[in-house]
Amino acid sequence: MNQPFDKNVAQILARHELGDYRVIEATGIEIAEWVRMKCRYGCSYYGKCAACPPNNPSIAECRDLVAGYEQAVVFRFSRVLADPEERHEWTRGINWSLHAAEREVFLAGYYKAFVLFVDPCNFCDECVSERRECQHPKRSRPSPEGLGIDVFETVRRAGYPIEVLPDYDAEMNRYGILLLS
Repeated sequence: MNQPFDKNVAQILARHELGDYRVIEATGIEIAEWVRMKCRYGCSYYGKCAACPPNNPSIAECRDLVAGYEQAVVFRFSRVLADPEERHEWTRGINWSLHAAEREVFLAGYYKAFVLFVDPCNFCDECVSERRECQHPKRSRPSPEGLGIDVFETVRRAGYPIEVLPDYDAEMNRYGILLLS
């Protein structure tokens, strides 16, 4: 399941405390139209976040994007939260770490490095709906779901557990992806 991986990148990820990951071939990323429909008809960020649909490329463009990569690093983040609202601050910190790692991997020579956040970037207290108004346009990234990635199938292919959680009492698993060539 794990693909050969550059030790330099592994050291970068360790410095950013991103230790729970699996490396897969980018062809193992599943992209499906139904995921975008779940965004449109089920996510409160739809149309309200500059890094979320409908501001994202089409599903065909997303497939072309992923096809331009050789590997994907699938990151797993787990936590039980006492208050469900804590997840926003938790994922904000994760996304800052993912972005910092992406930048360092880029500077190490992986010029195509592109990270997909575990949730909407939520760097700001209130997101804007237009990319041109984004306060962090160089840092903002889409979530895998925002690009139509079937996280359940992709994560299972990477060998991670993933289930629909019936309530917030259970351990939450969040997944981010770093695309590399």
